[in-house]
Parts: sequence; structure tokens; C-alpha cells
Amino acid sequence: MNILIIGAGAIGSLFGGKLAESGQAVTLVGRPSFVDAVRQQGLRLAIGDDIHRISNVVACPSVAAALDDAQQRDQPFELAVLTVKSYDTETALEELEQALHQSGAHPPMVLSLQNGVGNEEAAANRFGEERVIAGTITAPVTVPEPGMVRVAKPKYVVGISPWTPAAHSATFDSLHEAIAQAGISVKVYGNARSMKWTKLLMNMVGNATSAILDEPPEIVFADPRMVDLEIDAWREALAVMKAAGIRPVNVEKYPFGLLAPLVRTVPKAVLRPVLARLVGGARGGKMPSLHIDLSRGKRKSEVNWLNGAVVRTGERLGVPTPVNRVLNETMHQLIENPERWATWKHNHEGLWSAAHS
Repeated sequence: MNILIIGAGAIGSLFGGKLAESGQAVTLVGRPSFVDAVRQQGLRLAIGDDIHRISNVVACPSVAAALDDAQQRDQPFELAVLTVKSYDTETALEELEQALHQSGAHPPMVLSLQNGVGNEEAAANRFGEERVIAGTITAPVTVPEPGMVRVAKPKYVVGISPWTPAAHSATFDSLHEAIAQAGISVKVYGNARSMKWTKLLMNMVGNATSAILDEPPEIVFADPRMVDLEIDAWREALAVMKAAGIRPVNVEKYPFGLLAPLVRTVPKAVLRPVLARLVGGARGGKMPSLHIDLSRGKRKSEVNWLNGAVVRTGERLGVPTPVNRVLNETMHQLIENPERWATWKHNHEGLWSAAHS
């Protein structure tokens, strides 16, 4: 396959690097520092004590440059993979659409390997539902320097699902085969929305609360009130999913298909220690993605595709989501007015009161 990766960050570089290492033709679109590093040293994947240097990838500074290069080589892209942050999806899709129009190239299938809900819909609005593949990935990765990705654990899973039955094409089957050939565990889900919404449940827990309070999950989840707040947010999301006819599914080792009914009905006193151990213990002192963007002063956040997606879908279906609304709105206030963060840091009482006023 000839594959275009839009967003050569940690996930894009890992996914593209593994595919290229197994013989696929891969072009990565990234920042100038990334492009320079890859052109000089190749793409480097640090897995354990080994560093895999991958020299057969093409690095480009823009989508337009990538399409020009593909056109010159007479190798049109069969698949475009979105690995940018969700708040950059529309920009990436617009760049792809314009570059395709200028080059006259045939639109490729589009795979979203992004967190949150709404990216596949955005791609479908521009290129049609029949060209969209939903995806998830659970790999913990970091970027120690441009052109290098460090993989925290050797085994991870990529989930894929056609956005609609019409998207189950020859390209989808080729993608499935290519991922497997790259040595990546791959699972095909029967329902794309179930897969994406279940991953949303995983991504939202302990994310906005840690960002607002400026505390790692292990500290947040040591407070029973904050654990209860997270349970309430989950229950709202599950109520929205139920109203939308979306069933939770098992993702990797996490049995959400089995846990969802328990989260809805089991008393909080029973759920508290389980959730605190699972989330606080698993994430520990590592700060989640929403905190990272907020602490770096970015004026954008993926919260709108996590808690915000729960709120928007709840409004459409008539399901109340007061806790997710407070988390989403508070995050937006901090993005727009960073000076207010000082009043929220470590303020468990304030967040609890805001969510239950």
C-alpha cells in the first residue's frame, strides 16, 4: 500500500514506521525539525534496548508536498491516516482536500487513529462515509527528540472498523493485512461507533479532572469525592451511549462490555476502590493529555472531543450531562483565561461544588 500519515507525532511515527519496516510505502507529514531529522538519520523507533532505524520512509513538511511527491513517482495514496490532535482535524482535512483538488489525484480512504468522538464524522463530511475507517490504538509512546519514538511496551493493539458497511473495501482488507504483517496486533470491530465511544470512556477518565486541579491521577483518585465525580461523568456518558443505541465493547484487556452495566448500577462505595486502583495505579504520576496541552499554554484542547462530545450528544438526545458539562466548560475557561488556573489548582472542594450545584 501507499500510505500517507498526516501528523508525524508519537502515534503517527510509530504506526508509519512499523508499516514501512514491513515493506509498505509510507510518507509522513510533520514539522520541519522532524523532516530534517528523518532525512538525515531515518526514522528511529526505540523499543526496549533496541533502536530500529527505518530509512525507507518519505518525510514531507506539508500534505501538498507529499501529494506532489507521490504524483511525481506516479504512486497515488490509497490511504490517508489522521494522527493529529482532534483540534487540528479540520485543518488537516482541508489541507488534504485542497491538495487533492490541485493535484487532480483520486481521494484515498481516510483512517482516523485519534482519540475522542467526532473525527470520523468530520472526514465523512468532506470525503463521504464510504471512504472513512475508524481506528484506535493503545500504544504508550513518547518522542524524546525529533525523528525518534520510544515505545513503552512492546505489545499494543490497533482496532479498526469501517465507518459504514460501504467502507469495507479492498483497501480496508489491505490495511488489515498490512497492520498484521507489521507485527502489530489488530482487531476488527463490528461497530465503529461502539469502538470509538468505548475508547472515549477510557480517555476521559481522570483526564479533565487532573488538568483542572493540576494534579496527577494518583492524587486526584485518592479523594473519594473526585472518584465519585468520575463515576458520575462515566454514568452520564453511558446514559448517552444507551440513548444513542451504542453498546460498550471490550477493548484490549479492558472488559467494558461487561463492566458497563456494573458501573451504571453498583453503589459508588463499591466502585470507588476499584476505580482508584485501576486508574490511579495505572496512570500514577503521569499527567494526562489534557493537562499536557494546558500546561504548555496551548489555546486548544481535545476536551471538546471527550467530555464535550458527551455533552453535545446528550443535548441532541435529551440526556442530562451536568458533570461533563462542568468539566468541559471549566477546561474551556482555563484555555481562554490561563490566569484563572491558579484558583482551580488543588481545589477539590471547588470542583466538587461546581459539578453538584
